[in-house]
Amino acid sequence: MPVKYLKVTFLFGITASLVMLSSIQNSASAKCSVDNKLCIMEELQETAKTIENKSWRDKTYRELAKSYTYEGYPDKAIALIDKIETPDTKAMTIRGIGFAAADSKWPTEKYAPLFEKLTAKADQIEHPPSQAIAYTYVAMAQAFAKDDVGAMATAKAMTNGALRHKAFAETAEIQAERGDFTAAFESIKQIDSEAFKNKAYSTVAKIFTKQGQLAEAYSAAQNITNTYNRTQILQQILNKGNPEEEMPSTSGN
Repeated sequence: MPVKYLKVTFLFGITASLVMLSSIQNSASAKCSVDNKLCIMEELQETAKTIENKSWRDKTYRELAKSYTYEGYPDKAIALIDKIETPDTKAMTIRGIGFAAADSKWPTEKYAPLFEKLTAKADQIEHPPSQAIAYTYVAMAQAFAKDDVGAMATAKAMTNGALRHKAFAETAEIQAERGDFTAAFESIKQIDSEAFKNKAYSTVAKIFTKQGQLAEAYSAAQNITNTYNRTQILQQILNKGNPEEEMPSTSGN
């Protein structure tokens, strides 16, 4: 056999072996197909266990919980809450799951079981401020999902007065943003602090004004007992549609 032929055969064999070895190594390192999100999420969860920094590990679980929810695996998302050690990150994870579910526009009947589970997880948070914030997030997510009855019940069950007022105000804000005047006003009516109520009416009035719902904004203004705050809202309503008045000030005053 000619020497030249032997050299070519030898080089071809070496090249083929290297390609095969490279392929095997790549297959070993690539655990998931890139379009298999569930596989990647499971890989991420396994990898997260090895993160030594508690804060980083908790934040990783928080973000992964949102991904699970968006991809239609809320129970897997909820299971991650127990892996999180920091109370406020637990609360933020509850928020992330609730808002991801609401944003996904699920069938109405799927929300009640989810919010029940999230409320149960909030019940388990032992740090009172973080627990109250978690309840607020559940109520907000319920309002975002248009479960106004559920949002009302969640907020009413809160024992801390100031945080309960905040929950109703945050809920009203979301309801106003979706243009629901009746639901927003009903939430604000549950607030029994004049200061909190004035602030809530001012906030929703600003939202309605920005959205061009001037009649609703005007109705909200009528319920503000602080006369200075009411005049400010009325002025904003008057300014709507006035290009000069709506332009941000550059005078520094």
